[in-house]
Amino acid sequence: MSRLLIETGEALYGPQWQSPLSRDLGCNVRTIQRWAAGVNDPPDGIWMDLLRLSQERAMTLDALADRLKCEAAPGEKRADD
Repeated sequence: MSRLLIETGEALYGPQWQSPLSRDLGCNVRTIQRWAAGVNDPPDGIWMDLLRLSQERAMTLDALADRLKCEAAPGEKRADD
């Protein structure tokens, strides 16, 4: 399970993922480090929290992608016009 935590953290925040994830989850960074090292198992509720964070990030990226498409295609009507 620590592999899934690490992969999710890196996907959300990049290689320095532990501090921002601890902030967003409202827990101590040492707790995140113990989970990632496999010293302690994350509580079950963490997986739903990670799912929520992932979905929020996906929605933000989707919205940005739409805006970028508009900027990449000059002359077409833009969504924010």
